[in-house]
Amino acid sequence: MSCPACRVPVHTQFASFDLVGPIVEDGLDPATDPAWAESGAKSPAEYARWAGHLCGMTCLRMALGADAPSLFALRDGALEYGAYTEDGDGGIRGLVYAPFATYVREKHDLEATVHRHLAPAEILDLLDAGRSVIASVHYAIRHPRRPAPGRGGHLVLLTSRTADGAGVHFHNPSGTSASTRAAELPLADFERFFAGRGVSLRATG
Repeated sequence: MSCPACRVPVHTQFASFDLVGPIVEDGLDPATDPAWAESGAKSPAEYARWAGHLCGMTCLRMALGADAPSLFALRDGALEYGAYTEDGDGGIRGLVYAPFATYVREKHDLEATVHRHLAPAEILDLLDAGRSVIASVHYAIRHPRRPAPGRGGHLVLLTSRTADGAGVHFHNPSGTSASTRAAELPLADFERFFAGRGVSLRATG
């Protein structure tokens, strides 16, 4: 599947598009996803444990284009650089921006800049400069007509301005429909969910 407006592949952090909603909103066990092996995971259990944490890797996979490695191959690379950590209780922590940016630069030939304080208007400047932006938002951004319950905790890939110049196109790894996987919002609505930080990317070639 692709987004005609921005020509960037659309992927989700769960292998079956039609199961994203049941998994993230209805509590379906990801291990029951029949397409789990397409993610590159070694087992349904590994897939179920990790897929919900891989919104950042899904954004990277989309930014890398049609020839990108599998989701779990990207996860393995990020682990080697310390972009994810696992605690003694089996919890998963990440995405840690600085080692992630180093991983992206060294292994995937992308310029990567960490933005710890990023104003919404600066996003437009980055997009105008030909960069894509992995932005921290609340996962409820897939329901933009509802009040925003918070900011941050989830990552989406911003790809371009909207045609009127006043909004943003973005791809949501946990989008539950075609219109929320490849979405657009006025900047003011996006800001309600945005945590003011992210990582911008641009191909070096």
